[in-house]
Amino acid sequence: MSAHLVDREPVVGAEELVAELVPPPRFGVVRFDTYLPDPQEPSQAAAVTACAAFADRVTGADKGRSLLRRVFGGGKPDGKPGLYLDGGFGVGKTHLLASVWHAVPGPKAYGTFVELTNLVGALGFREAVARLSDHRLLAIDEFELDDPGDTMLVTRLLAELTDAGVSVAATSNTLPDKLGEGRFAADEFLREIQALSARFTVVRVDGPDYRHRGLPDAPPPVSDAELAARAEATAESTVDDFGALCAHLARLHPSRYGKLVDGVRAVHLRGVRPLSGQDVALRVVALADRLYDRAIPVVVSGAPVSELFTPDMLRGGYRKKYLRAVSRLVALSRDAATLTG
Repeated sequence: MSAHLVDREPVVGAEELVAELVPPPRFGVVRFDTYLPDPQEPSQAAAVTACAAFADRVTGADKGRSLLRRVFGGGKPDGKPGLYLDGGFGVGKTHLLASVWHAVPGPKAYGTFVELTNLVGALGFREAVARLSDHRLLAIDEFELDDPGDTMLVTRLLAELTDAGVSVAATSNTLPDKLGEGRFAADEFLREIQALSARFTVVRVDGPDYRHRGLPDAPPPVSDAELAARAEATAESTVDDFGALCAHLARLHPSRYGKLVDGVRAVHLRGVRPLSGQDVALRVVALADRLYDRAIPVVVSGAPVSELFTPDMLRGGYRKKYLRAVSRLVALSRDAATLTG
């Protein structure tokens, strides 16, 4: 009998949160020389050069910073302390971010934006600053400000860390001075957003979504009977009613979604349908990201994954997040076609 994600209640302690600040499995072995720039998009080759130069500067500047601290008790490298990779989904920004992380010696940390904010919540602000302030590098994937509280928290956190000499590399689908736009009263927090933006050098990465370059569309949804049979035939897989899983996600912090699917070989979702609210949709986005990080194939019945987000959602402030989730879920659905029992 197949297992169910809704039966899992993952718990992640504070120390485990700190220990897990490393790239996810999909990006555990990537390097700059494994990134294949699209020859039609010169910004991609330029981004590799910029990221490699940033990693070299962080590594070299850290040696100088250590000497300054020993002699003068302070000091930080010249230039902006942050590198910000901006571009559409599927252009390899996470690959480049993980490559920066791999190229820089420790101590260092890597996490998604939601993992970082959850870490601060679990440890407390001062303890989080203390844990991270001796790092050479903090890498933040999927950087986004979805509410005013996060704006204030992250601005303050990154100000303290960069003032302590920590370099920061981040990826996002939104320019740093446009964070939060269309989602909350960003103009009321303009000073904080501009202060955050001033700490980053922006590198643009353009191009088509590499996940679907020259590949066929995702396979269509299967019947409920076929979905059950495929789940039964695939070891270490799960099968869940889509609505029940969405309700279960509401009871878990998004930082626990990774552990929710750890050890799962394939996820089967029965009765997929378009989502009805932004809160539910954003949780599904977070789950899709964790499934993609772990390269876990997805099989669905009901509606295709390309119809998860309504036209109104795709016109709103979270449009790029939703499109990224569709791109990743389509790729995972395609991967599912290669599964054997």
